[in-house]
Amino acid sequence: MKPIWIVDDDQSIRFVLEKALLREGLSTRSFTNPREVLVALAAEDGSEGPQVLVSDIRMPGGSGLDLLTQVKQQLPALPVIIMTAFSDLDSAVSAFQNGAFEYLPKPFDLPKAIELIRRALEESQREEVAEELMADTPEMLGQAPAMQDVFRAIGRLSQSNVTVMITGESGSGKELVARALHKHSPRASGPFVAINTAAIPKDLLESELFGHERGAFTGAQTSRRGRFEQAEGGTLFLDEIGDMPFDLQTRLLRVLSDGHFYRVGGHSAVKANVRVIAATHQDLEQRVKEGVFREDLFHRLNVIRLRLPALRERKEDVQVLTKHFLLQSAQQLGVEPKRISDQALEILSQFHFPGNVRQLENICHWLTVMAPAQMIEAKDLPPEVLLPVSSNLPLNTQPIGVIQEAMPQGGAFANPSSGNTLVNLGAHAGWESALEVEALQLLGTDRQDVWDVLTRRFESLLIQAALATTRGRRIEAAVKLGIGRNTITRKIQELHIEG
Repeated sequence: MKPIWIVDDDQSIRFVLEKALLREGLSTRSFTNPREVLVALAAEDGSEGPQVLVSDIRMPGGSGLDLLTQVKQQLPALPVIIMTAFSDLDSAVSAFQNGAFEYLPKPFDLPKAIELIRRALEESQREEVAEELMADTPEMLGQAPAMQDVFRAIGRLSQSNVTVMITGESGSGKELVARALHKHSPRASGPFVAINTAAIPKDLLESELFGHERGAFTGAQTSRRGRFEQAEGGTLFLDEIGDMPFDLQTRLLRVLSDGHFYRVGGHSAVKANVRVIAATHQDLEQRVKEGVFREDLFHRLNVIRLRLPALRERKEDVQVLTKHFLLQSAQQLGVEPKRISDQALEILSQFHFPGNVRQLENICHWLTVMAPAQMIEAKDLPPEVLLPVSSNLPLNTQPIGVIQEAMPQGGAFANPSSGNTLVNLGAHAGWESALEVEALQLLGTDRQDVWDVLTRRFESLLIQAALATTRGRRIEAAVKLGIGRNTITRKIQELHIEG
């Protein structure tokens, strides 16, 4: 196992962590400033870098946040823990925006710090296993005729550097196709760099794409390479290109036309040796007609168009994808892979999957965490699968029978005054109906702790689901839930949640 690197100008902090980790049987390597870390990484070319990096945030000769950014460019999967005696919100937000694994305020409790490093270590090892697994399995799976057409197109484009436009619904796997095109191209030895143009604020997107010079704008304390420079000699994947701001479309067109660009605030042209693959879920021809997408850029990007089918168009692939994602989730979480019954697979195969392959992957990860037994049964599937909207009716007008089928055994509530079953429950979606049934059953007993019982169960399920989506990262889960870091830590302890 590779060592844990500790970066802090305070000798006492380094000493305490080194000794504590040594007692845990973990090797360490210490540095006094970010410059030493970058020199060490360069000397080892990143191949024998750290398993986990623990860095102070404020040190003479460099910032821990700047170090985080630079290390993540070389080792994107490396868990980085940021320590600071300045426990302000801005530092925490900056750390997580730049990809930190966790935030550790000083002074810290040593056993908790070691526990945090242990979790980061486990995360790092899971990432390595996942990378090995992905290296041993095909990057894309599918037997459906529509997917075979995609595979044939990738094969035909394998020796080409031509620009490709990938179209398809959100979650259908457009980035996987882009990665496959890169992997099987003459540029395979170069970097593959992806950027979602819709996920980055307009004011930052230009700098993200083209980089900036020092002093180009407030906060630009150093020069920074953009994605075009990072992808030099390789492939740049521009996802959701249809959402790119109009003025930036002009700059992109210029790069595609003459192969040169300028950094923000720069005066020297930079040559771009990059293959561009773009993707969108939108109708670009319609966007052109509406005047929000440049027609000349559309024609420049649309040299080869490759349409990716929605998952509902390739339902015969749901079973093989489900088994693949269950295995993948188990590897990532370090648990035994779960099996799934034929009935559950059949229900999944009939689901519409508005979120496409990404939704199926998330469902499999949810099942790996939440299904109570090793064999996943139909009743273990999430509510959105058990209550598909088979008609165009909204959920609150679905037939009572549909809701009844999703209820637990004995879950119907009879109103003595009317003799009707499931009175007023059709006004809610499936899980809300089940919650109301459970509440009514408990309230009909002599119990006086119904609020506490249901609240604890609700909070426990909600936190476990959030931890599942964030691969166990507590602070990221807290952010998603909209609660504080201390709150989620306290709740995990109170509710005896593992992980």
